[in-house]
Amino acid sequence: MELTLIVLLVIALALFFDFTNGFHDTANAMATPIATGALKPKTAVLLAAVLNLVGAFLSTEVAKTISGGLINEGDGGVLITPEMIFAGLIGAIVWNLVTWLYGLPSSSSHALFGGLIGAAVVGAGFSAINGGVFLSKILIPMVAAPLTAGLVAFTATKIAYSITRRHDGRKDGRGRFRYAQVVSSSLIALAHGTNDAQKTMGVITLALVAANLQEPGTGPHLWVITTCALAIALGTYSGGWRIIRTLGAGLTQVKPAQGFAAETSTAATILASSHLGFALSTTQVASGSVIGSGLGRRGSSVRWRTVGRIGLGWLFTLPAAGIVGAIAAVIAHLGMVGVIIDAVLGFGFILFIFWRSRRNRVDSSNAIAVPDVAESGYAVRIRRGKVRPVSTKTGSVPPLTPVAQSAVRSDKAAREAEQARIAAERARREAEEAARKAAEKEARRAAKRAQGDRSKKNGGRS
Repeated sequence: MELTLIVLLVIALALFFDFTNGFHDTANAMATPIATGALKPKTAVLLAAVLNLVGAFLSTEVAKTISGGLINEGDGGVLITPEMIFAGLIGAIVWNLVTWLYGLPSSSSHALFGGLIGAAVVGAGFSAINGGVFLSKILIPMVAAPLTAGLVAFTATKIAYSITRRHDGRKDGRGRFRYAQVVSSSLIALAHGTNDAQKTMGVITLALVAANLQEPGTGPHLWVITTCALAIALGTYSGGWRIIRTLGAGLTQVKPAQGFAAETSTAATILASSHLGFALSTTQVASGSVIGSGLGRRGSSVRWRTVGRIGLGWLFTLPAAGIVGAIAAVIAHLGMVGVIIDAVLGFGFILFIFWRSRRNRVDSSNAIAVPDVAESGYAVRIRRGKVRPVSTKTGSVPPLTPVAQSAVRSDKAAREAEQARIAAERARREAEEAARKAAEKEARRAAKRAQGDRSKKNGGRS
């Protein structure tokens, strides 16, 4: 009876993690199309939710990596208990909520892996971790995936701008890339469902194996796939507006052609990794693509200070979630009482985070389309619409996060530098034109003088 209750708690907590994964990673697919005005905010998250739901049914390779690869369980392995898994999930959820509160696009995947590893090490030692799987399917993709996505996005952006460049002064038609963004962002949402929903499937399957309710080495059951798909879809529909603000406005100024290139690169990288069973971070891939597209567009600037903050978040995700998971595992070793203590503490922390988030509310009305953001040049041609004002100490709209504030300053400096460059180029052209006209005038005068001299000579001869 006690074991069954713990397994049920694990399943419930895993589904809640899946929910947080959904709203934490919505930005991966929909931040750039919202920023360029390709999709309305609520339409974007609804589309992402539906495609996440569909994508979760398309593959189970990543789930097998987690349930039968990362943690050694079953015959010849170590005894992984549901209590360990419960503790690992607490570590992942805590880190997810902290980074969401501060608008940092950290990796939900690595938070999950860190929490599970921390709990497993406390419960069974380092032998509980399959080092080969951790290195080949988690650590290497963690480094390679954003670099690969960034390089592909950089190349795609260069190509998109080169084939649409015009030299006759006419419109280049790049705004039409907004329509293509609907397709590319949809592909990312589908890919996210095929990759991230599977991680929760793998955790639940691991718990069932640990409780001897499922044979080791078998894939997730249909009811596990269905519930995980629904949980991530609901989380996605709730919207991760804080992280949407950072990815859509905080890294670089996003334009339609650039956004399309980034989204296509993200989708291709995620789908390829899902097929190979690599449990990579869709957040890292999306961030790498946005940075690569920013570098690929001429005249665009990447806000490296924001990139640095995000990089630090990536660096600390695994160890931070691992530490929380380890602490929760120590408490869980007290038995059922320890599990209940973990559950109460976790629930209290969740309530605190959501209470704290209400002090600086970010939703569909102000995630990107706030006056400060629109005027700073982040969002390109955002569709006009009424912005619902929210009363705060600083005005009628919520104050920007520190990340967004830094982005505003960086973007202002970049705009001023671009204006100075344009003014200098205009002055140079005007000087060249004045010099050309002066030279032509002087040449005409010289020609007239020469003609007058010839006339005088001819007149003297006659």
